[in-house]
Amino acid sequence: MANIYSFFLLTIIVFMGHPAYAGQLKPFTSDGCSAFPDGNRKQNELWLDCCTQHDLAYWKGGTYQERLQADTKLRKCVSKVGEEEIAALMLAGVRVGGTPFLPTSFRWGYGWPYPRLYQALTAVEIKQIAALKTVSTQTN
Repeated sequence: MANIYSFFLLTIIVFMGHPAYAGQLKPFTSDGCSAFPDGNRKQNELWLDCCTQHDLAYWKGGTYQERLQADTKLRKCVSKVGEEEIAALMLAGVRVGGTPFLPTSFRWGYGWPYPRLYQALTAVEIKQIAALKTVSTQTN
């Protein structure tokens, strides 16, 4: 029985300790505010820019602290357009739904192959991000 536990422990360590280089980054995509409206009835894209910037942060991923900062920035951005209640609701949604532990299309680090989880970006990954951000900006 001890051998089985040792095997599972070793498997977990290997899985969680995958190399910092997570593979090829997919080009940036944004679905706006995901399953949430992009604005209100009068201004249907009122906070869409906030969500697009948030998607950019989620696409590239990074550490837990960077995710917390991205989520806080989203809340502040939506609050600035005069929607403090919506901002609080969105913050709760992204804190629960944006976890990198689920293979969703809007998870933290969704630009990288799953599972990315939380990890600092390497110099090579930062170069990939810069190159793809430039291409995305030029095509939009």
